[in-house]
Amino acid sequence: MTVIRNRSLRTVLKYALPLILIPALVALGAVVFRKDRYLLVSLGVAVLSILLFYTSFEEKHIGSRRMVLTAILTALSVIGRFIPFFKPVTALTVIAALYLGAESGFLVGSLSAILSNIWFGQGPWTPFQMLSWGLIGLFAGYLSKLLLKHRSLLLIYGVLSGVLYSMVMDIWTVLWYQGYFDIAYYLAACVSALPYTILYAVSNFLFLFFLAEPMGRKLNRVKIKYGI
Repeated sequence: MTVIRNRSLRTVLKYALPLILIPALVALGAVVFRKDRYLLVSLGVAVLSILLFYTSFEEKHIGSRRMVLTAILTALSVIGRFIPFFKPVTALTVIAALYLGAESGFLVGSLSAILSNIWFGQGPWTPFQMLSWGLIGLFAGYLSKLLLKHRSLLLIYGVLSGVLYSMVMDIWTVLWYQGYFDIAYYLAACVSALPYTILYAVSNFLFLFFLAEPMGRKLNRVKIKYGI
């Protein structure tokens, strides 16, 4: 298990990877590689997501224990995609971020997409799913103190996450069909995707309403027991 010892490098990677490098790779894959290299782009995003996760390691044993919990939540998220209509992927990604950190949240969201698509089908949409769920987890981690303190804000964040996911996927729709970003086409895509956006938002609200507190209590007990 690698631990990045240089604090300055760790800080730079912590923000540059999810906010600059990974989005740039996803955009490059959509515009330049198009349909030919989407799997390579997906694997690149997965590798960078794992590297981001490593930036949170300050002690080897703590990082290893956090990795086990992150892997469990990722597995639950992948299984959750088999639930028809209402899927808990976003909720589990947010919960991972709240209790294990922003980097864990990004990793759960990112890996949930690529791993579950082994069954649901890999395609040029996969990197955008990885990015959108990853960013939802990342921002939940950044806002964790506020979201944990105010349950109403957590539920609102869940609703907004459904909108964010849909909007990011609509960017893929425009880039894929147009080859470049066109604002008029993007707005049309957003309108046509509105029923799905509402479904995502309602699903996130319900799963966070029922899962956030009980799962949070269990994760807190594990964190205290194993010193994570």
